[in-house]
Parts: sequence; C-alpha cells; structure tokens
Amino acid sequence: MSLRSQILVSLFLGVGLGMLAIHFGFQKLVVDWIKPFGIIFLNLLKMLAIPLIFVSLIQGISSISSLTQLSRIGFRTITLYLITTIIAVSVGLIWVNIIKPAESFPADQREPLIEAYSQRISSVKWEETKSRSPLDFLVDIVPENLVNAASENRNMLQMIFFAILFGSAMVVVGTVKAKPLIEFFTATNLVFIKVINIIMILAPLGVFAILASVLVETAGDSVVSSFNVLKALGMYALTVIVGLATLIFIIYPLLLALFSSVRIKDFYKGILPAQMVGFTTSSSVATLPVTMQQCEEQLKLNPSTVSFVIPVGATINMDGTSLYQAVAAVFIASVFGIELTLSQQLIIVLTATLASIGSAGVPSAGIIMLVIVLETLHIPAAGVALIFAVDRPLDMFRTTVNITGDCLICSIVDKSLNRVQ
Repeated sequence: MSLRSQILVSLFLGVGLGMLAIHFGFQKLVVDWIKPFGIIFLNLLKMLAIPLIFVSLIQGISSISSLTQLSRIGFRTITLYLITTIIAVSVGLIWVNIIKPAESFPADQREPLIEAYSQRISSVKWEETKSRSPLDFLVDIVPENLVNAASENRNMLQMIFFAILFGSAMVVVGTVKAKPLIEFFTATNLVFIKVINIIMILAPLGVFAILASVLVETAGDSVVSSFNVLKALGMYALTVIVGLATLIFIIYPLLLALFSSVRIKDFYKGILPAQMVGFTTSSSVATLPVTMQQCEEQLKLNPSTVSFVIPVGATINMDGTSLYQAVAAVFIASVFGIELTLSQQLIIVLTATLASIGSAGVPSAGIIMLVIVLETLHIPAAGVALIFAVDRPLDMFRTTVNITGDCLICSIVDKSLNRVQ
C-alpha cells in the first residue's frame, strides 16, 4: 500500500477504535497505551520543524543568484499569501451572515457556559493577549536571543527572519566565497529529507493513535453533554466547515486552474498525505516536513521554491484560521446581542488577516489570536468560552486548509518563476 492509502486506512481505524472505546468504556486503555505512540510521532515531526526550516530556507535562498531574484520571489509569496487570507476571511463572513448560527443558541445556556469555561479561558492567557496590538507580530519577528528563539517552535517567525537574513548575506557574499557554507547546508538539507522519510514510516501508526485519543478525550467534555448547546454549536461548526469546504473545493481549484501548471487532480492526490497528517496533528508546523516532501516529490515543484515558500507559509499563511476567526467573531457577537455593521465586519477582514500572520502553527493557536479580533471590535473576550467545545475538531479541519493553501501558493509561485526564467 502507498503511504497515502496507509494513512487513510489508519485514519478510519483510529475513528473506529475511538468510537468503540467510548461505547464500551475502555477510554483509559486508549489514553494510556495508544496515545503515547501518537505523541511520539508528533514529537518527531516537531523535533525537525525549526532545524528543517532554518536549513531549507538558507539552502533555498543561497541557491538564488541575486538579491533581485530573492526580492521577487519574496514579494510574490507574501502578496499571494495576503490575498488568499483576505479571500478566506471574506468567505467566512459571507457564510456566517447567510447561515446565522447564533440564532439557534439557547439564551439560558450562555452564562453557565462562560462560567464553566472561565478556567480554560485563563489557560490561553487571554488577559495578557487582549492587550496586544495586531501589529505586535512585527516586533515578535526580531529575536532578542537566537538560542531562545530556536528552543521553541512557536518562535518560528523569528527563525525565519534570521534564516532569510543569513541566506541573503550569503547571496551578497557570492557563490565562490560562500561555497563551503552552501555545500554544508545543501548536504544537511538532503540528510533532513532522509530523516523525514524514516519518520514517515511511523505516520500510519501516529495518525491512528492521535485520532483515537482525540475522540476519547473529547467525549467526556461537560459542554458536549448539553444537547441544546451542542445543536447550536453544531450550526456554528457547520458554518466554519462550509466556509472551509468553499476554499478547498471552489476557490483553490479555481486559482489552480488559472495560475498553476499543476493539474487539480494531481495536486490534491499529491498533497493528501500532508493533509491527513495535518488533520490529525492540528499543526501546520509539525506537518511541515511532510508538506515539503510532497511538494517536491509528488507535485514536482522546484526544491528552491519549496524551501522558501512552504516554511514561510507554515507561519504566516493561515487561510483556515482566519476564516474561522471571522465566523467565530460574528457568532460570539450575535450570541451577546451585538449586531456588527458592515464597517465593523470589514475591520474583521483587516484584523483577522494581520492576526493570522502572528498565529503560531500549533494546535489551537487560532483561539488566542481570536481574542485580538474580539477586542478590536469591543466584543467580550470571554465569549471564546462559547466555542471551546468544538474548537479542537474544527482545528483539525482548518489546519488541513492552511496546509492546502501553502501548497497552492507554492505551485503558483513556482509557475510564475519558471515563466519569467
């Protein structure tokens, strides 16, 4: 069986085991004896995230002949990422205004729900986060200490900043003088690719373990036990999923057909393993090694383009996250009886776009950045409690969209560079 088929089978097996564990009451067995294998697989991927980004970016940048060419690929990449993010936010706003999920939320459940989740709200540090400016991510990009930046995956933007600075300096120095460094980073990048191939042998087991444990651990949630609330949250979740599906099945294929040389069928077939890993891990950073591998080996994109575009996208391109933030902001506002005007919804487009750039590519990072969007519009930040119950499964879907968007832009940038050459 191909890796893609193995991952698909393991995904269904994981769902099956989780449902059996819930039905027959052996959840603890799954958590104690199955979940650790998923954690090991996830840790292996996370272990490679920062060194892979650092090495691949430097290797990709150093292969560019001049700063003019570097600025061209950088400008196109960031511009395209911003455009797709704005499109994603707009799609979210359109669907939430059509479906209006907050209308089905029972009024008598609002206050108890917020009170029940007040502790979890504090766990994401919303009191600290709500005072942040949407432009604070610009300050966060420049590290105070490179060693500290390399010690946390959430500091990915800082490592990208330094890698771009270091790689640009190598371009300025010239190929001849920087030859030893170029050979070192090229060889190191090849070694990392082989390490990824070894780790991916465990992908089916990791996907199986993670998905089974996620189902088991969310089954006992106190909010899920409330049927009336669950129905209302189901409408909210449906709105987010419909928006994400619009991106995956309509917007992205249209952009592929217009601006990419990769066929739609080949594109989705090629990135399916990355989508599956992203779906189960809920982390675009953890999935980064798989995403890069699929773009190079299956989509046949230029390794230099992949080495630059995909790592940057894993940290600043969050189409799924920004769409979710738009839907969640309008939903929470409506639950609290706040009707947002058109101008206020346009503010959501701007704020969600900027906030998504600062979102870490780790599970549920979007919930933290959502607080910024809420505070900008003077919506009670405590309203994030209303969506905690369904955030984890939705995180899986939006991470899949984030990864798909990264691959889409990579294929578009690759074609544009080939056309220029």
